[in-house]
Amino acid sequence: MKSTIMNLKNRPLTQMLALTGALSLLTACSTEASTTTASSDISAAAASDSNYSESNSTAISFSDQTITVDGSGAAADGTTLTITQPGTYILSGTLSGGQVRVETVDEADVQIVLDGATITNPTGAAIYVKSANSATITLAEGTTNTLSDGETYTFEDSEDEPDATLFSKSDLILNGTGTLVIDANYAHAIKGKDDVTIAEGIYEITSVGDAIKGRDSLFISSGTFTIDAGGDGLQSTNEEEEGKGTLTIQSGTFTITSVADGIQASTDLQILGGDFTITTGGGSANSSTQSETWGAWGTPGAEAAADTTAEDTASAKGLKATGSLAVSGGTFVLDTSDDALHTNDTIQITGGDFTLASGDDGIHADNTLTIDEGTININQSYEGIEATEITLNGGDITLTATDDGVNTAGGNDASAVSGRPGENTFASTAEGAGLLTINGGTLVVNASGDGLDSNGSIEMNDGTVVVNGPTDSMNGTLDYDSTFNMNGGTLIGVGSSGMAMSPSSTSAQSFLFTSSLPLAADEAIQITGPDGEVILTFEASTTAQSLVFSSPDLVNGSAYTITTGGTVTGETATGIYEASAFSGGSSTVEVSATTEASGGQMGGGMGGNSMPVSGASVK
Repeated sequence: MKSTIMNLKNRPLTQMLALTGALSLLTACSTEASTTTASSDISAAAASDSNYSESNSTAISFSDQTITVDGSGAAADGTTLTITQPGTYILSGTLSGGQVRVETVDEADVQIVLDGATITNPTGAAIYVKSANSATITLAEGTTNTLSDGETYTFEDSEDEPDATLFSKSDLILNGTGTLVIDANYAHAIKGKDDVTIAEGIYEITSVGDAIKGRDSLFISSGTFTIDAGGDGLQSTNEEEEGKGTLTIQSGTFTITSVADGIQASTDLQILGGDFTITTGGGSANSSTQSETWGAWGTPGAEAAADTTAEDTASAKGLKATGSLAVSGGTFVLDTSDDALHTNDTIQITGGDFTLASGDDGIHADNTLTIDEGTININQSYEGIEATEITLNGGDITLTATDDGVNTAGGNDASAVSGRPGENTFASTAEGAGLLTINGGTLVVNASGDGLDSNGSIEMNDGTVVVNGPTDSMNGTLDYDSTFNMNGGTLIGVGSSGMAMSPSSTSAQSFLFTSSLPLAADEAIQITGPDGEVILTFEASTTAQSLVFSSPDLVNGSAYTITTGGTVTGETATGIYEASAFSGGSSTVEVSATTEASGGQMGGGMGGNSMPVSGASVK
């Protein structure tokens, strides 16, 4: 037998990642996900069954380089234990410089119970499932088990696998309530070439490459995970076969620090719940606009050639999918150098609590983005939320962006015309592509660039939108190429006057617009009607000269008074206060409610709308 020694530790990061063409939208609902493990045929109930009978098992004890087998189905050859028959095998003790192999004669099911076992192999995988129908690794209750490898592997013949401390060519299941500690020094910690299913357990993983990866699917129903990875934290890789490459998480606690992506699916990513604390690429301080090293996220451990192509691209995103990304619950604290949430296709958020800080974009979808429910706080981003089409049906969203707050675009990222690192592409390359639809929820935008920006159209039917900014004259609170139909809900926006725009004349609901508003940061305004009734009390977080306001309370053609220079008492997340909170006021502006458009010289980020600036009397 020919042996080949390879040290792959210094392969480049671009060979670590699987970025592939988009596939169809994930259709698995929470009911389906609770009964099947994504694309596999393994039921969640079967995967979580960690029961075993000691009397019907083969007991194997380790003592340094000595292996003692009590039972049938397994044999020791020096420091190598080979399991060749179906059954349950209970491993305990410490094996130094050895390996546990599974090579069943008829590809049967094997259960390996780690009952206080430590396995160290300096030249290969600690556990290698070479052939089986499925292999189940059960972590015995109350035990801590450790697997580790070395920086250099010795391969059989000309193979380049196994390349993980725990490696399986067959379906791999991990269950039990014990603890598994993995120190992966060559490449990856846990890798399965078929489906990988984790039902429960405590996992403490340090890996120079990816921490946990399943080729056909990775399904996690529960568990506690502490991961420090030189590549991705969690990853699925099969983008070639339809229905494969999915990554599904039902629940669990995840603390992931990764050089590359926190969680990456080569096709569809679905998260139903769990608690996630993820830091990628050095965190948001390593940003696309401020760091000269952005995009060079180190050179982690090796990646098997079969898993990579020359086109693989480095990234350090929090949650990433090539296909669809669907989140229906969970708590997410993400501090990412790259996009916090990213997909090459569609994103749908129907629940969850998100606290995001991104060195690039907060949430990006090449195609469509829909938010139905959830609490989303984007505390730092280049662009807050962007996609070709964005639909906001509900939720509470607050974001801060150094460029556009909410952006719908086509082709390359329109805000990256100078080739900014992190520039994204979109599903449509057509001029004027982009649609922002707001049907409900609350959106608060703090933007240095455009507040709401569409290369196409904006339509608001309900909900509450507050926009603070920009302050420079080359951006606008509203920026659209085609139309902004203001049909319902409450909109208040303050910003600079140079590019200020109102909604379109095709709006069904009246609005106020002025570019003659002297407003300082943290200064309160109050809008009153013809009879002195209070329509709005608002505190801006930025200096402004323009204001756009629309509410169902406005009457078309009626004159309204905007009083500036006031103060407010109390606290509010949106900047909108009760009328009684306002006091003072040093100057007033009178504006009439209208549905006639007026505003700046450019739309859609140099799109080219030209409208007259409204006239407002200042007192």
